[in-house]
Order: sequence, then structure tokens, then C-alpha cells
Amino acid sequence: MNWSWDVAFDVLPQLLKGLVVTIEATIVASLIAYILGLAIAILKMSNRKSTRVSLYWMTEFIRRTPILVQLYIVFYVLPDFGIFLEAFTCGVIVLGIHFSTYTSEVFRAGIDNVPKGQWEAARSLNYNPYQAWKHVILPQAIPPMIPPLANYLITMFKETPLLAAITVVELFRAADQYSNSHYTYLEPMTLVGVFFLLVSIPSAMIAMRLEKKFKPIKVAR
Repeated sequence: MNWSWDVAFDVLPQLLKGLVVTIEATIVASLIAYILGLAIAILKMSNRKSTRVSLYWMTEFIRRTPILVQLYIVFYVLPDFGIFLEAFTCGVIVLGIHFSTYTSEVFRAGIDNVPKGQWEAARSLNYNPYQAWKHVILPQAIPPMIPPLANYLITMFKETPLLAAITVVELFRAADQYSNSHYTYLEPMTLVGVFFLLVSIPSAMIAMRLEKKFKPIKVAR
């Protein structure tokens, strides 16, 4: 089997479009994962046992089931109940919710690492809970969280090919469509791997720099 540059250049425009979709899906899903993860972490600190227990079992269920199964249920099963989502929207929501169960543990660990005296200091300043979180707790908790959160961003990027299962034309599906139409797989799939490396390797290097800059935290699993 010989490499054909003609095929490589022919498929390249489709792959670039797919790469843009992949990056967009990663960014949107990560925003959902970070925002929802922070909310879950805060709610898990609730004084209400029912809230803590409910969130624990919910996050465990989501974390212990495959993303692919979750994608199929949301995209193919929910329409039977009258709930229809566009493929891209479905994909980023499922990815975001799934990874929020992991980022919530990162946020929880970061919050737990804030000295208890900081809460007392916030109360002594007559801060309400919102002000305490905004001005005292989160500014100290977030910096050590940055390295593990960056690693989850890279992981989400590498999981985007799963969106091909629900017809999202991201990088992998773009290559797959071309390969199935032209009966050639070497060039498209090789280029997919190259594109993932071109994004993942610099991202991993940035994450390593962040790990050196910020003190890492231990994340409960």
C-alpha cells in the first residue's frame, strides 16, 4: 500500500472543516464541564444530606457508564419521548455533563485545600456566602485546579471521535466519510492521527508547564 499525496491533498479540506468542529465541540463541552462541575462541587458541600446523597449517586451513575451509551440514549432514545436535540448540541451536552462528574472532584479537592481559617476570615468581614465564594474561597482554590482541569480538556478533545456515532461530522467522521466514498483509508486516517497529535502535544506541553507553575492537587476518584 503506497502513500498518495493526491489523496492527502484531496481529503485535506474536509479534514480541516472536521478539525474546526472538533475544536468547537471541545471548547463548548469543556465550558459545560467546568461550570456544571463547580456547581456540583459546591452543592456536594450542602448541609442537606439528601442533596449530597442524590448528587453522589447521580455523578457515580454518569461516571460509570460509557459516553457512547449516553450519546445513543440522548440522541436516539429521547426522541421517542418527544425530546429532540441537534447532533452537535447533543454531543457537547453529553460530553460536558459526563466530564463535569470528574471536574467536580477537581473543584472539590481545590476547595477542600483552602484553609478553614479563610472561611472564618470571610465571616469576620461580614461577607455573605456569595461574597465569600467570589472574593475569598475561589480565588485561592482555582489556581491549583488549573493543571488537572487542563488535562481533562485534552481528554475531552481526544474523546470527540465518539460524536461520529451520532452523525456529528468532526475530524474522524470527515475522514471516515471520505474513506468510505473513495475506498482509501491510509491517507485520511493517518492525517486524522497527525491532526490530533498537532493539537494534543502542544496542549500537553502547556499542561506540563502549568503543573510546574501551580502546585498539583490530589483528585478523589
